[in-house]
Amino acid sequence: VQLQASGGGLVQAGGSLNLSCEASGRAVSSAVMGWLRQKPGQDREFVAVISRGGSLRDYADAVKGRFTISRDNAKQTLYLQMDSLNPEDTGVYYCAKDRSATLSRELRWYDYWGQGTLVTVSS
Repeated sequence: VQLQASGGGLVQAGGSLNLSCEASGRAVSSAVMGWLRQKPGQDREFVAVISRGGSLRDYADAVKGRFTISRDNAKQTLYLQMDSLNPEDTGVYYCAKDRSATLSRELRWYDYWGQGTLVTVSS
């Protein structure tokens, strides 16, 4: 499985970005998928996760109510709509497969990390 995240960039506080993650290789339409991020100088952290069919979602407390995870299985694509961005959201965002299939928040369950995309939020 190859995952390629895109859509990052520079945005002012209060702005929005929509990240995409395209998958190739083995199908991910049957996989639980998530977004994770790494802030400058910090370890990677969980952001959001979505079930195979898209009906179940979970978010980190820091992004709940501002970010929305979604997926289009026909297009093998995962999305992260990010609204009301603030400088604390700055970091590299990655998409990955949750091999536990339990909508885990623990990074140890995530495999097939894709190339990340950089999000920078200015104050």
